[in-house]
Amino acid sequence: MGDAFSPEQRRWLEGFASGAAAVRVIPPPNKDAGPSGPEAAHFKAQDRTVAAGKKLVDQEKWKRTENPFEAYNRLKKEALAGTKPKPDDNFRWRYHGLFYVAPAQDSYMCRLRIPNGILKQWQFAGIADIAERLGGGFTHVTTRANLQIREIKPENGPAVVEDLTDIGIVSRGSGADNIRNVTGTATAGIDPHELLDTRPHARAWHHHILNTREMYGLPRKFNVAFDGGGAIATLEDTNDIGFQAVIVPDGTADRAGTSLEPGVWYRLALGGITGHQDFARDTGVILKPTEAIRVADAIVRVFIDHGDRTNRNKARLKYVLDAWGFDKFLGEVETVLGHPLTRVDASLLPPRPGYDRLAHIGVHPQRQTGLNWIGVVLQTGRLSCDQMRALADISHTLGDGDIRLTVWQNLLVSGVPDDKIAEAKRRIEAIGLDWQTTPIRAGLIACTGNRGCKFAASDTKGHALAIADHCEPRVTLDQPVNIHVTGCHNSCAQHYIGDIGLIGAKVTINDEGDQVEGYHLHVGGGYGTDAAIAQLLYSEVKADEVPARVEGLLKAYLGHRAHADEGFAAFARRHDADQLRTLAAEALA
Repeated sequence: MGDAFSPEQRRWLEGFASGAAAVRVIPPPNKDAGPSGPEAAHFKAQDRTVAAGKKLVDQEKWKRTENPFEAYNRLKKEALAGTKPKPDDNFRWRYHGLFYVAPAQDSYMCRLRIPNGILKQWQFAGIADIAERLGGGFTHVTTRANLQIREIKPENGPAVVEDLTDIGIVSRGSGADNIRNVTGTATAGIDPHELLDTRPHARAWHHHILNTREMYGLPRKFNVAFDGGGAIATLEDTNDIGFQAVIVPDGTADRAGTSLEPGVWYRLALGGITGHQDFARDTGVILKPTEAIRVADAIVRVFIDHGDRTNRNKARLKYVLDAWGFDKFLGEVETVLGHPLTRVDASLLPPRPGYDRLAHIGVHPQRQTGLNWIGVVLQTGRLSCDQMRALADISHTLGDGDIRLTVWQNLLVSGVPDDKIAEAKRRIEAIGLDWQTTPIRAGLIACTGNRGCKFAASDTKGHALAIADHCEPRVTLDQPVNIHVTGCHNSCAQHYIGDIGLIGAKVTINDEGDQVEGYHLHVGGGYGTDAAIAQLLYSEVKADEVPARVEGLLKAYLGHRAHADEGFAAFARRHDADQLRTLAAEALA
C-alpha cells in the first residue's frame, strides 16, 4: 500500500510523537524538594531554624511573605499616594535604599551605593540637583564614604531612586539585610605610599552584589572594605570582611611549605563590628587580589547558611565566628570554594605602612608628578546643594573630575596641578568650606542624630559642633584627637574607636524622672595597628556639660602626656579611669 501521509502530515506526526515522548520523561514536580530559585539558600536556612524549634524574627518572615524587589510596584503606588509605610513595608523599602525616619521626621532618607566612595563630578552635581528638587536641599557624607539624601517627602521616594539610576547611581540593597556600600582606600590610584589600587576590586564586588540575587536578604547587614595601604585609614578592621593589602616578600612559604609568588596580596580579616566591641581579626589567610571576589562570595554564602535568624542582636558574622572559631568557619568557606585557602604566619609579612591622620585634610602630592589631592573640610559631613555643584565645577575645571568621599565624613578633590592649587583653595573658601582646620575638627565625626534618626537619643551633629566651638579657643592641640559622637548603640559614628567617643543617652535630672539629652563618654579607642575599644569614663553626662568634660580631658592630656609625640589614646590607656577623672578635674580647676 502506498504512503498514506503527505510530507507535511509526516512532519506534524513526528513533532507530535517527539513532544509526547518528552512529556513522558519529565518527572512530576517534587513537592518535597524544598525551596528553589535565588532565595532558596535563605529559605532553607529559615526552614532549618524552624525545624530546630526556634522562632524567626519578624524581618525573616517579611522577606518570605513578599520579596522586597518584587514589591516595588506596590510600594511605589503607595508612596506616590503619600501612604506612610507599615513596619514590614518600611523594611522592604530599605532594599531600594529608602528609610522612613519617623517619628524623627515624616520623610525618607535615601542611602546610595558608591563603590570605593568615588564619583564623577557630573554625578556629584546630579545628586545635588535631585536632593534640591526632591529632598531637603542638602546631603550628608557618611562614615562608609557614602552619601545620604534626607528630608524626602514620601511621595517623592520612588522619583529619587529612579532619578539616581538615570545618572548611574544605584541605591539597590543599600539598607536592610544586605551588603552595604563597598569602601576602599580614598586615595586609591593616586597615593604615593599605597601598596595596591583598590578601585578595581571594590568595583568588581559592587557589580557582583548587584548581579547576584543570592547576595540579598542575609541574616543581617554586612560590610566589606578593601584597604590598599594608603595614607588615609579605610577602617577596614571595623568591617565583617576586611581585605588588607600586604607585601609577600620573595622566598615566603605558606604553612604547608609551598613557595609563594612575591608581590602584593590581600590579608583576610573577619568579624569586625565595633558597635559590638570587636574588630575584624586576622585569619592567617592571604589571597591574590584577583581572588578577592570569589572568597568574599564564599564567606557570605556560609553566613547565609549559618547566621542567626532568630535574634537581630546576634545576627552578624562575628557571632558565627565566636560560636565556631576561625578554623571551622574557614573550613566551610573552603568547601564552598572547592579548594584550600593559603595560610601564612603573620610574622613573615612586613607591617602595613603607617597612616597620616591629617591626610584627608588639605593639600597632598599625588604619585602623579605635579598633581595633588585637596581634602575639603565639612561640618560633620553636611553639604548644601550649592556647595556640591561648586565642588563639582572645581573638580571639573581644576582637577581630574573625581570626587572622592572618605570614611572621615569629608571629601577629596583629586588631580589638581601645582599651579592651580591657589585657585582651588580660593574657590573652596568662597563657598563657605575650607581646606584646613584645627586638630579637633579634623577628626570630629557625628552620626545623623535625633534630628533625622528615630534611634538616636541626642542631637549628635549639633553637640559635636558645640564641643569644637567650646574647646578650640581654650585648648591648643599640636596633633589630631578624634572625637566620635554617635546617637545610639548602632554606633554609626563608631564611638568605640575614637580617642574620645560619646554615645547618646537620656539623663535623668530630678526625682520626678525628667530627662534631658546626654552621653556616656569613652576614651582610648583606636584602629588599624593601634586598634582598641574605648573604655567608659563618664556615664550620663548632660549634653550641655559635655564640652567642658572634653576640655578637661584635652588639657589633662597636654599637661601629663609622656612626651610630645604621645597621642591621646596612648595617654588615656596609661591611666585608669579614676586617675583620668582626677587629672581632668584638676585641669579645669
